[in-house]
Amino acid sequence: MSNALKALFNIEKPIIQAPMAGVQDYRLAAAVSNARGLGSLPCAMLGGEALREELKALNEATSKPYNLNFFAHTPPEPNPQQEANWRQALAPYYKEFGIDPASITAGPGRMPFNEESAAIVEEFRPAVVSFHFGLPKPELLERVKKAGAKVLSTATTVDEALWLEQHGADAIIAQGLEAGGHRGIFLTKDMTTQMGTFALLPQIVAAVKIPVIAAGGIATAEGVRAALDLGAVAAQIGTAFMLCPEATTKPLHREALKSPAARHTAITNLFSGGPARGIVNRVMRELGPVCAQAPAFPLATNAIAPLRAAGEAAGTGDFSPLWSGQNASGCREIPAGVLVEELAG
Repeated sequence: MSNALKALFNIEKPIIQAPMAGVQDYRLAAAVSNARGLGSLPCAMLGGEALREELKALNEATSKPYNLNFFAHTPPEPNPQQEANWRQALAPYYKEFGIDPASITAGPGRMPFNEESAAIVEEFRPAVVSFHFGLPKPELLERVKKAGAKVLSTATTVDEALWLEQHGADAIIAQGLEAGGHRGIFLTKDMTTQMGTFALLPQIVAAVKIPVIAAGGIATAEGVRAALDLGAVAAQIGTAFMLCPEATTKPLHREALKSPAARHTAITNLFSGGPARGIVNRVMRELGPVCAQAPAFPLATNAIAPLRAAGEAAGTGDFSPLWSGQNASGCREIPAGVLVEELAG
């Protein structure tokens, strides 16, 4: 196992910090890498200039290997009727907060891996590049590999794992249904295909010849050992890092993670249009966690963003994406490096 980790990532601890947009920057990634795990930087919501600044800071903070994470989705065509339906569903909340829907403008989106992304990879030459929602176009993937990076991508089914192996991934992240944040599902939209981590992991290990990383619901050293016993070479862990001082998790989100509310999470499409797991809050209860009116990923974001801002200004996370896996029991306010040591046993 240690040989596989060394060959793949040149790390010593079988711990990969999940990339988590909105709750981290380079500091968390650096802390995990410096503790001899693999720190990850979420890149899909960063423009080219902002990403370069983060990478400069990351390279100053660590000389260890790190992972850059990008999305590989195909942006959907805007659907004006669906957007109108979505805003109509949110209309009572706009009225509650005195928000004029006509004033809502497009905010920062989630960009798929593109020519600019590839150029940044070539410039900074990270040890690892990971993808969510499949893989980028073959010519872009080839540039990543020529830059010397190992390529990871997320599979939520055995079929996705086989597809990733056939299309150039060096290792697969087996993402169980327990995982917080966005599902990496990409071959289907059928959520009945999704299974728990310890059901999915051994099936993917048996189906592919490349290394497999377990993700979803792993929050303790015992969970990491269980994943390794089932054939994983490492565990990817996100939620447990969200209370670390190096994380940028907002106070409202931190309080939710520390509260009994964190025991109730659900898959929702309300915040981006794509299925993602978060702590159940008011808007999820009242609209239902999955709403047919929400536009496709990532187009649902703009219309709900002003409600999030207004709610947070009023001191509530009722309209915020409180991302969390099903197992927040590992969340503790300890340095990320200490957490890595404890998780690695």
